[in-house]
Amino acid sequence: MSRDAVVKALTAPDLSAVVDLVVWVEGGVAHAANHLGTVRLHSDGSHEVTAGVDPVASEDPMAFLPYEAELTAAGPRLSTDNAYPYAAQRILSLFGDVDRSPDVAVIHTPRHWFVDEGGHPGEHGSLDVIQSRAPLVMSGSGVAKLGFVDDHARLVDVAPTLAVLSGVPAHDLRDAEGAELDGRALTAYLEPQPDGQPRRVVGILWDGAHCGDLLHLAQTGELPGVARLIERGLALRGGAVAEFPSVTLTNHTSILTGVGPGRHGVLGNVYFDRALQERVVPNDAESWHRSAEWLRPGVRTVFEMVNDHVPHRGSTRTASVDEAIDRGADYGTMALLRAAGGFESAATDLGDLLPDPASSPFVVSPEHLEDAYFRWSVQVDDLGLQQVLQLWETAEDAPTLTWWAHVVTDAGHHGGGPRSVIARDSLRQSDARLVVFLDHLEALGVLDEVTFLLTADHGFEGADPSVTGSWTPALDALGIAYRDEGPGFVYVL
Repeated sequence: MSRDAVVKALTAPDLSAVVDLVVWVEGGVAHAANHLGTVRLHSDGSHEVTAGVDPVASEDPMAFLPYEAELTAAGPRLSTDNAYPYAAQRILSLFGDVDRSPDVAVIHTPRHWFVDEGGHPGEHGSLDVIQSRAPLVMSGSGVAKLGFVDDHARLVDVAPTLAVLSGVPAHDLRDAEGAELDGRALTAYLEPQPDGQPRRVVGILWDGAHCGDLLHLAQTGELPGVARLIERGLALRGGAVAEFPSVTLTNHTSILTGVGPGRHGVLGNVYFDRALQERVVPNDAESWHRSAEWLRPGVRTVFEMVNDHVPHRGSTRTASVDEAIDRGADYGTMALLRAAGGFESAATDLGDLLPDPASSPFVVSPEHLEDAYFRWSVQVDDLGLQQVLQLWETAEDAPTLTWWAHVVTDAGHHGGGPRSVIARDSLRQSDARLVVFLDHLEALGVLDEVTFLLTADHGFEGADPSVTGSWTPALDALGIAYRDEGPGFVYVL
Protein backbone atom coordinates (compact mmCIF):
# COMPACT_ATOMS: atom_id res chain seq x y z
CA MET A 1 0.00 0.00 0.00
CA SER A 2 1.52 3.31 -1.10
CA ARG A 3 1.86 6.43 0.98
CA ASP A 4 -0.35 8.13 -1.60
CA ALA A 5 -3.26 5.93 -0.55
CA VAL A 6 -2.74 6.81 3.11
CA VAL A 7 -2.60 10.53 2.31
CA LYS A 8 -5.71 10.29 0.14
CA ALA A 9 -7.65 8.56 2.90
CA LEU A 10 -6.60 11.11 5.52
CA THR A 11 -7.39 14.14 3.36
CA ALA A 12 -10.93 13.13 2.47
CA PRO A 13 -13.40 16.03 2.89
CA ASP A 14 -15.41 14.15 5.53
CA LEU A 15 -12.35 14.29 7.83
CA SER A 16 -11.79 18.04 7.39
CA ALA A 17 -13.18 18.85 10.84
CA VAL A 18 -10.45 16.83 12.55
CA VAL A 19 -7.54 16.70 10.06
CA ASP A 20 -5.86 20.06 9.58
CA LEU A 21 -2.91 18.80 7.52
CA VAL A 22 -1.10 15.65 6.53
CA VAL A 23 2.65 16.14 6.06
CA TRP A 24 5.48 14.00 4.77
CA VAL A 25 8.87 14.23 3.02
CA GLU A 26 9.65 12.84 -0.40
CA GLY A 27 12.82 13.34 -2.37
CA GLY A 28 14.17 15.70 0.27
CA VAL A 29 11.16 18.03 -0.10
CA ALA A 30 8.49 18.67 2.52
CA HIS A 31 4.88 18.14 1.48
CA ALA A 32 1.60 19.21 3.09
CA ALA A 33 -1.94 18.32 2.06
CA ASN A 34 -5.54 18.46 3.20
CA HIS A 35 -8.97 18.45 1.58
CA LEU A 36 -8.22 21.82 -0.04
CA GLY A 37 -5.01 20.96 -1.89
CA THR A 38 -1.39 19.81 -1.84
CA VAL A 39 1.84 21.80 -1.76
CA ARG A 40 5.57 21.16 -1.91
CA LEU A 41 7.37 23.32 0.65
CA HIS A 42 10.94 24.13 -0.32
CA SER A 43 13.67 25.11 2.13
CA ASP A 44 14.07 28.50 0.46
CA GLY A 45 10.52 29.36 1.49
CA SER A 46 8.92 28.85 -1.91
CA HIS A 47 5.62 26.99 -2.28
CA GLU A 48 4.84 24.75 -5.23
CA VAL A 49 1.12 23.95 -5.34
CA THR A 50 0.49 20.60 -7.04
CA ALA A 51 -3.27 20.27 -6.52
CA GLY A 52 -6.12 22.57 -5.48
CA VAL A 53 -5.13 25.56 -3.39
CA ASP A 54 -2.15 25.99 -1.08
CA PRO A 55 -3.19 24.53 2.29
CA VAL A 56 -0.23 26.26 3.96
CA ALA A 57 -0.73 29.69 2.47
CA SER A 58 0.96 31.61 5.29
CA GLU A 59 4.14 30.96 7.26
CA ASP A 60 3.94 34.27 9.13
CA PRO A 61 5.46 33.78 12.63
CA MET A 62 3.82 37.05 13.73
CA ALA A 63 0.29 36.03 12.71
CA PHE A 64 -2.57 36.81 15.12
CA LEU A 65 -0.73 39.72 16.70
CA PRO A 66 -1.40 41.93 18.54
CA TYR A 67 -2.97 39.64 21.12
CA GLU A 68 -6.44 41.03 20.42
CA ALA A 69 -6.19 39.53 16.93
CA GLU A 70 -5.71 36.07 18.43
CA LEU A 71 -8.76 36.53 20.64
CA THR A 72 -10.98 37.42 17.68
CA ALA A 73 -9.66 34.47 15.64
CA ALA A 74 -10.23 31.86 18.31
CA GLY A 75 -13.01 29.98 16.50
CA PRO A 76 -12.56 26.97 14.16
CA ARG A 77 -10.65 28.00 11.04
CA LEU A 78 -9.39 26.53 7.79
CA SER A 79 -5.68 26.03 7.26
CA THR A 80 -5.83 28.84 4.67
CA ASP A 81 -6.79 31.20 7.51
CA ASN A 82 -3.98 29.97 9.73
CA ALA A 83 -0.18 30.33 9.69
CA TYR A 84 2.57 27.70 9.87
CA PRO A 85 5.97 29.30 10.60
CA TYR A 86 9.10 27.68 9.14
CA ALA A 87 6.92 24.92 7.73
CA ALA A 88 9.51 23.32 5.44
CA GLN A 89 12.35 23.41 7.95
CA ARG A 90 10.27 21.95 10.77
CA ILE A 91 8.69 19.21 8.66
CA LEU A 92 12.08 18.24 7.21
CA SER A 93 13.52 17.99 10.71
CA LEU A 94 10.73 15.74 11.95
CA PHE A 95 11.33 13.36 9.05
CA GLY A 96 15.12 13.40 9.42
CA ASP A 97 15.50 10.25 11.53
CA VAL A 98 15.72 7.05 9.46
CA ASP A 99 14.50 4.75 12.23
CA ARG A 100 12.09 6.92 14.22
CA SER A 101 10.36 9.26 11.76
CA PRO A 102 6.84 8.26 10.71
CA ASP A 103 5.78 7.75 7.10
CA VAL A 104 3.26 10.56 7.44
CA ALA A 105 2.26 12.88 10.26
CA VAL A 106 -1.36 13.87 10.78
CA ILE A 107 -2.07 17.24 12.37
CA HIS A 108 -5.24 17.80 14.36
CA THR A 109 -7.37 20.83 13.53
CA PRO A 110 -6.91 23.51 16.20
CA ARG A 111 -10.29 22.79 17.80
CA HIS A 112 -10.29 18.99 17.57
CA TRP A 113 -11.73 17.43 20.74
CA PHE A 114 -10.16 13.98 21.08
CA VAL A 115 -10.25 13.34 24.82
CA ASP A 116 -11.18 9.70 24.16
CA GLU A 117 -7.79 9.29 22.41
CA GLY A 118 -5.67 11.09 24.99
CA GLY A 119 -6.57 14.69 24.24
CA HIS A 120 -7.53 17.47 26.67
CA PRO A 121 -9.66 20.64 26.83
CA GLY A 122 -6.44 22.52 26.07
CA GLU A 123 -4.26 21.13 23.28
CA HIS A 124 -0.99 21.55 21.40
CA GLY A 125 1.18 19.58 18.98
CA SER A 126 0.26 21.34 15.74
CA LEU A 127 2.49 23.00 13.17
CA ASP A 128 0.30 26.11 13.49
CA VAL A 129 1.50 29.39 14.93
CA ILE A 130 -0.54 29.57 18.16
CA GLN A 131 0.29 26.04 19.32
CA SER A 132 3.90 26.62 18.27
CA ARG A 133 4.34 30.03 19.92
CA ALA A 134 6.20 29.87 23.24
CA PRO A 135 7.04 33.01 25.23
CA LEU A 136 10.58 34.36 25.22
CA VAL A 137 11.63 36.85 27.87
CA MET A 138 15.24 37.88 28.49
CA SER A 139 16.38 40.04 31.36
CA GLY A 140 19.17 41.22 33.58
CA SER A 141 22.90 41.45 33.13
CA GLY A 142 23.94 41.85 29.53
CA VAL A 143 20.42 42.08 28.07
CA ALA A 144 19.29 45.21 26.23
CA LYS A 145 16.40 46.97 27.99
CA LEU A 146 13.94 47.16 25.12
CA GLY A 147 10.64 46.20 26.75
CA PHE A 148 8.15 44.63 24.37
CA VAL A 149 9.69 43.93 20.97
CA ASP A 150 7.78 43.13 17.76
CA ASP A 151 9.95 40.19 16.81
CA HIS A 152 10.22 36.44 17.24
CA ALA A 153 12.87 33.74 17.66
CA ARG A 154 12.92 29.94 17.58
CA LEU A 155 13.21 27.55 20.50
CA VAL A 156 16.37 26.07 18.97
CA ASP A 157 17.91 29.51 19.62
CA VAL A 158 17.67 29.06 23.40
CA ALA A 159 20.61 26.65 23.89
CA PRO A 160 23.14 28.71 21.89
CA THR A 161 21.97 31.88 23.65
CA LEU A 162 22.33 30.32 27.11
CA ALA A 163 25.72 28.90 26.10
CA VAL A 164 27.09 32.25 24.89
CA LEU A 165 25.80 34.01 28.01
CA SER A 166 27.49 31.35 30.14
CA GLY A 167 30.87 31.86 28.48
CA VAL A 168 30.94 29.39 25.58
CA PRO A 169 32.80 30.85 22.56
CA ALA A 170 30.61 31.37 19.51
CA HIS A 171 32.83 29.07 17.42
CA ASP A 172 31.97 26.15 19.72
CA LEU A 173 28.22 26.33 19.19
CA ARG A 174 28.32 22.94 17.49
CA ASP A 175 27.15 19.43 18.07
CA ALA A 176 29.42 16.58 19.15
CA GLU A 177 30.33 15.85 15.55
CA GLY A 178 31.33 19.44 14.79
CA ALA A 179 28.24 20.45 12.81
CA GLU A 180 26.64 23.84 13.39
CA LEU A 181 23.52 23.95 15.52
CA ASP A 182 20.11 24.60 13.98
CA GLY A 183 19.64 27.56 16.30
CA ARG A 184 21.61 30.78 16.71
CA ALA A 185 22.57 32.86 19.72
CA LEU A 186 20.30 35.89 20.02
CA THR A 187 23.25 38.27 20.17
CA ALA A 188 21.25 41.18 18.73
CA TYR A 189 19.63 41.52 22.16
CA LEU A 190 22.80 41.03 24.20
CA GLU A 191 25.42 43.49 25.35
CA PRO A 192 29.11 42.54 25.54
CA GLN A 193 30.39 41.36 28.89
CA PRO A 194 32.99 44.04 29.77
CA ASP A 195 35.46 41.77 31.54
CA GLY A 196 34.90 38.80 29.25
CA GLN A 197 33.87 36.61 32.18
CA PRO A 198 30.84 34.32 32.04
CA ARG A 199 27.67 35.58 33.62
CA ARG A 200 25.51 33.71 36.09
CA VAL A 201 22.60 32.57 33.95
CA VAL A 202 19.19 31.27 34.96
CA GLY A 203 17.01 29.65 32.32
CA ILE A 204 13.37 29.12 33.28
CA LEU A 205 10.83 26.99 31.46
CA TRP A 206 7.12 27.24 32.24
CA ASP A 207 5.85 24.17 30.44
CA GLY A 208 2.96 25.00 28.10
CA ALA A 209 2.73 28.66 29.14
CA HIS A 210 0.64 30.51 26.57
CA CYS A 211 2.70 33.36 25.12
CA GLY A 212 -0.03 35.91 24.45
CA ASP A 213 -1.79 35.47 27.76
CA LEU A 214 1.47 35.48 29.71
CA LEU A 215 2.50 38.82 28.21
CA HIS A 216 -1.02 40.21 28.62
CA LEU A 217 -1.12 39.29 32.30
CA ALA A 218 2.35 40.73 32.82
CA GLN A 219 1.24 44.01 31.26
CA THR A 220 -1.88 44.18 33.43
CA GLY A 221 0.10 43.57 36.62
CA GLU A 222 -1.17 40.05 37.29
CA LEU A 223 2.28 38.50 36.81
CA PRO A 224 4.56 40.87 38.74
CA GLY A 225 7.57 38.55 38.50
CA VAL A 226 7.46 38.40 34.71
CA ALA A 227 6.79 42.15 34.59
CA ARG A 228 9.88 42.66 36.74
CA LEU A 229 11.96 40.69 34.22
CA ILE A 230 10.60 42.62 31.25
CA GLU A 231 11.32 45.94 32.96
CA ARG A 232 14.95 44.85 33.19
CA GLY A 233 15.10 43.43 29.67
CA LEU A 234 12.71 42.46 26.89
CA ALA A 235 9.92 40.20 25.71
CA LEU A 236 9.41 39.15 22.10
CA ARG A 237 5.74 39.55 21.20
CA GLY A 238 6.08 36.79 18.63
CA GLY A 239 7.72 34.55 21.22
CA ALA A 240 9.80 31.60 20.06
CA VAL A 241 8.61 29.10 17.46
CA ALA A 242 8.60 25.50 18.67
CA GLU A 243 9.83 22.57 16.64
CA PHE A 244 7.23 20.24 15.14
CA PRO A 245 5.43 18.53 16.73
CA SER A 246 4.85 21.26 19.29
CA VAL A 247 4.89 18.82 22.21
CA THR A 248 6.80 18.61 25.47
CA LEU A 249 9.76 16.27 25.16
CA THR A 250 10.49 17.15 21.53
CA ASN A 251 10.88 20.80 22.45
CA HIS A 252 12.53 20.41 25.84
CA THR A 253 15.19 18.54 23.89
CA SER A 254 15.36 21.13 21.11
CA ILE A 255 15.60 23.94 23.66
CA LEU A 256 18.52 22.32 25.48
CA THR A 257 20.46 21.05 22.44
CA GLY A 258 19.85 23.76 19.83
CA VAL A 259 18.84 21.21 17.17
CA GLY A 260 15.54 19.88 15.85
CA PRO A 261 14.03 16.41 16.37
CA GLY A 262 15.52 14.91 13.20
CA ARG A 263 18.95 15.43 14.76
CA HIS A 264 18.37 14.91 18.49
CA GLY A 265 16.10 11.90 18.00
CA VAL A 266 13.25 12.66 20.42
CA LEU A 267 10.58 12.73 17.72
CA GLY A 268 7.62 13.18 20.03
CA ASN A 269 6.14 12.34 23.40
CA VAL A 270 5.57 8.88 21.89
CA TYR A 271 6.96 7.36 18.70
CA PHE A 272 8.04 4.04 17.17
CA ASP A 273 11.64 2.98 16.66
CA ARG A 274 11.89 0.68 13.64
CA ALA A 275 15.42 -0.47 14.46
CA LEU A 276 14.46 -1.55 17.97
CA GLN A 277 10.92 -2.55 16.96
CA GLU A 278 9.58 -0.86 20.06
CA ARG A 279 7.30 1.94 21.10
CA VAL A 280 9.17 4.75 22.88
CA VAL A 281 7.35 6.93 25.41
CA PRO A 282 9.73 9.58 26.80
CA ASN A 283 6.97 11.81 28.22
CA ASP A 284 5.75 9.64 31.07
CA ALA A 285 6.19 9.64 34.83
CA GLU A 286 7.96 6.29 34.58
CA SER A 287 10.41 7.40 31.90
CA TRP A 288 11.16 11.13 32.33
CA HIS A 289 14.30 10.33 34.27
CA ARG A 290 15.50 8.21 31.31
CA SER A 291 14.79 10.77 28.57
CA ALA A 292 18.43 11.55 27.82
CA GLU A 293 18.93 7.89 26.86
CA TRP A 294 17.10 8.50 23.61
CA LEU A 295 19.36 11.34 22.45
CA ARG A 296 21.24 10.59 19.24
CA PRO A 297 25.07 10.25 19.60
CA GLY A 298 25.92 13.50 17.83
CA VAL A 299 23.92 15.67 20.21
CA ARG A 300 25.40 17.95 22.88
CA THR A 301 23.31 19.47 25.62
CA VAL A 302 23.88 23.04 26.71
CA PHE A 303 25.16 21.64 30.02
CA GLU A 304 27.88 19.75 28.16
CA MET A 305 28.75 22.84 26.10
CA VAL A 306 29.12 24.97 29.23
CA ASN A 307 31.04 22.36 31.20
CA ASP A 308 33.53 22.00 28.35
CA HIS A 309 34.48 25.69 28.58
CA VAL A 310 33.60 27.17 31.95
CA PRO A 311 35.81 26.50 34.99
CA HIS A 312 34.30 25.69 38.36
CA ARG A 313 33.48 28.78 40.40
CA GLY A 314 31.62 26.95 43.12
CA SER A 315 30.34 23.48 43.85
CA THR A 316 28.57 23.22 40.47
CA ARG A 317 28.89 24.80 37.05
CA THR A 318 25.57 23.62 35.67
CA ALA A 319 22.33 22.61 37.36
CA SER A 320 19.13 21.11 35.96
CA VAL A 321 16.06 21.30 38.17
CA ASP A 322 13.03 19.13 37.33
CA GLU A 323 14.21 18.76 33.73
CA ALA A 324 14.22 15.47 31.83
CA ILE A 325 16.98 16.43 29.37
CA ASP A 326 19.72 16.89 31.96
CA ARG A 327 22.67 15.00 30.47
CA GLY A 328 25.96 16.58 31.45
CA ALA A 329 24.61 18.77 34.25
CA ASP A 330 26.67 18.75 37.44
CA TYR A 331 23.41 18.71 39.41
CA GLY A 332 20.19 17.20 38.08
CA THR A 333 16.92 16.23 39.70
CA MET A 334 16.53 13.33 37.28
CA ALA A 335 20.12 12.25 37.91
CA LEU A 336 19.21 11.85 41.59
CA LEU A 337 16.30 9.62 40.58
CA ARG A 338 18.51 7.55 38.28
CA ALA A 339 21.08 7.16 41.03
CA ALA A 340 18.44 5.77 43.39
CA GLY A 341 17.99 2.75 41.10
CA GLY A 342 15.53 -0.08 41.25
CA PHE A 343 12.33 1.98 41.31
CA GLU A 344 9.29 1.35 39.14
CA SER A 345 8.06 4.93 38.88
CA ALA A 346 9.77 8.25 39.43
CA ALA A 347 6.46 9.73 40.49
CA THR A 348 5.80 6.98 43.03
CA ASP A 349 9.26 7.08 44.54
CA LEU A 350 9.13 10.83 44.89
CA GLY A 351 5.87 10.61 46.79
CA ASP A 352 7.42 10.75 50.25
CA LEU A 353 9.63 13.68 49.28
CA LEU A 354 7.05 15.84 47.55
CA PRO A 355 5.51 18.65 49.63
CA ASP A 356 1.83 18.53 50.59
CA PRO A 357 0.00 20.45 47.83
CA ALA A 358 -2.83 21.38 50.19
CA SER A 359 -0.29 23.32 52.27
CA SER A 360 1.36 25.08 49.33
CA PRO A 361 1.48 28.85 49.81
CA PHE A 362 1.18 29.24 46.02
CA VAL A 363 -2.23 27.57 45.60
CA VAL A 364 -4.92 30.23 45.30
CA SER A 365 -7.82 27.98 44.29
CA PRO A 366 -7.75 24.70 46.25
CA GLU A 367 -10.48 23.23 44.07
CA HIS A 368 -7.96 22.90 41.24
CA LEU A 369 -6.11 20.29 43.31
CA GLU A 370 -8.93 17.89 42.40
CA ASP A 371 -7.21 17.60 39.01
CA ALA A 372 -4.59 14.87 39.62
CA TYR A 373 -2.07 16.31 37.14
CA PHE A 374 -2.44 19.81 38.59
CA ARG A 375 -2.09 18.47 42.15
CA TRP A 376 1.09 16.56 41.31
CA SER A 377 2.49 19.55 39.42
CA VAL A 378 2.08 21.80 42.45
CA GLN A 379 4.14 19.32 44.46
CA VAL A 380 6.87 19.07 41.82
CA ASP A 381 7.11 22.84 41.38
CA ASP A 382 7.23 23.50 45.13
CA LEU A 383 10.09 20.99 45.39
CA GLY A 384 11.73 22.67 42.39
CA LEU A 385 11.74 26.01 44.17
CA GLN A 386 13.34 24.38 47.21
CA GLN A 387 16.11 22.97 44.99
CA VAL A 388 16.79 26.29 43.28
CA LEU A 389 16.99 28.14 46.61
CA GLN A 390 19.44 25.51 47.87
CA LEU A 391 21.59 25.81 44.76
CA TRP A 392 21.60 29.58 45.26
CA GLU A 393 22.05 29.51 49.02
CA THR A 394 25.15 31.62 48.51
CA ALA A 395 26.18 33.58 45.44
CA GLU A 396 29.71 32.20 45.62
CA ASP A 397 28.59 28.58 45.19
CA ALA A 398 25.76 29.20 42.75
CA PRO A 399 25.98 27.52 39.31
CA THR A 400 27.11 29.38 36.23
CA LEU A 401 24.03 27.99 34.46
CA THR A 402 20.86 27.04 36.30
CA TRP A 403 17.95 25.52 34.35
CA TRP A 404 14.62 25.44 36.19
CA ALA A 405 11.59 23.71 34.66
CA HIS A 406 8.00 24.10 35.90
CA VAL A 407 5.09 21.73 35.27
CA VAL A 408 1.95 23.31 36.71
CA THR A 409 1.50 25.68 33.77
CA ASP A 410 1.12 22.68 31.47
CA ALA A 411 -1.39 21.09 33.83
CA GLY A 412 -3.42 24.29 34.02
CA HIS A 413 -3.57 24.81 30.28
CA HIS A 414 -4.42 21.17 29.56
CA GLY A 415 -7.08 21.31 32.24
CA GLY A 416 -8.98 24.26 30.83
CA GLY A 417 -7.27 25.65 27.76
CA PRO A 418 -5.67 29.10 27.45
CA ARG A 419 -7.28 31.96 29.38
CA SER A 420 -9.28 29.54 31.54
CA VAL A 421 -9.44 30.05 35.30
CA ILE A 422 -7.19 27.06 35.98
CA ALA A 423 -4.66 28.09 33.30
CA ARG A 424 -4.33 31.60 34.68
CA ASP A 425 -4.09 30.21 38.20
CA SER A 426 -1.12 28.12 37.04
CA LEU A 427 0.59 31.17 35.55
CA ARG A 428 0.09 33.19 38.74
CA GLN A 429 1.46 30.27 40.78
CA SER A 430 4.64 30.05 38.74
CA ASP A 431 5.01 33.80 38.87
CA ALA A 432 4.75 33.76 42.67
CA ARG A 433 7.56 31.20 42.85
CA LEU A 434 9.60 33.39 40.51
CA VAL A 435 9.07 36.39 42.80
CA VAL A 436 10.38 34.36 45.78
CA PHE A 437 13.53 33.55 43.82
CA LEU A 438 14.03 37.13 42.59
CA ASP A 439 13.62 38.45 46.14
CA HIS A 440 16.16 35.89 47.33
CA LEU A 441 18.71 37.05 44.75
CA GLU A 442 18.05 40.64 45.71
CA ALA A 443 18.66 39.77 49.37
CA LEU A 444 21.97 38.18 48.34
CA GLY A 445 22.85 41.41 46.56
CA VAL A 446 23.39 39.70 43.18
CA LEU A 447 20.15 40.31 41.29
CA ASP A 448 21.81 42.83 38.98
CA GLU A 449 24.56 40.34 38.13
CA VAL A 450 22.27 37.54 36.92
CA THR A 451 20.89 37.01 33.41
CA PHE A 452 17.47 35.41 32.96
CA LEU A 453 15.79 33.70 30.02
CA LEU A 454 12.19 32.58 30.46
CA THR A 455 10.43 30.47 27.85
CA ALA A 456 8.11 27.49 27.32
CA ASP A 457 8.09 24.42 25.12
CA HIS A 458 4.95 25.16 23.08
CA GLY A 459 1.73 27.16 23.01
CA PHE A 460 -1.86 26.09 23.53
CA GLU A 461 -5.30 26.30 21.95
CA GLY A 462 -8.67 25.38 23.38
CA ALA A 463 -10.46 22.35 22.00
CA ASP A 464 -14.15 22.53 21.08
CA PRO A 465 -16.38 19.72 22.44
CA SER A 466 -18.48 19.94 19.28
CA VAL A 467 -15.50 19.17 16.98
CA THR A 468 -15.20 15.41 17.39
CA GLY A 469 -14.27 12.45 15.24
CA SER A 470 -11.28 10.25 14.43
CA TRP A 471 -9.22 9.36 11.39
CA THR A 472 -8.73 5.79 12.67
CA PRO A 473 -11.67 4.32 10.69
CA ALA A 474 -10.24 5.77 7.47
CA LEU A 475 -6.90 4.10 8.12
CA ASP A 476 -8.51 0.83 9.16
CA ALA A 477 -10.51 0.77 5.93
CA LEU A 478 -7.30 0.62 3.89
CA GLY A 479 -6.66 -2.89 5.11
CA ILE A 480 -2.99 -2.32 5.83
CA ALA A 481 -0.81 -2.93 8.87
CA TYR A 482 0.05 0.37 10.50
CA ARG A 483 0.80 2.08 13.81
CA ASP A 484 -0.66 5.45 14.78
CA GLU A 485 1.36 6.82 17.66
CA GLY A 486 0.28 9.96 19.46
CA PRO A 487 -2.14 9.81 17.66
CA GLY A 488 -0.63 11.51 14.63
CA PHE A 489 2.51 9.59 13.68
CA VAL A 490 1.50 6.97 11.12
CA TYR A 491 3.97 4.16 10.42
CA VAL A 492 3.10 1.76 7.60
CA LEU A 493 4.32 -1.69 8.61
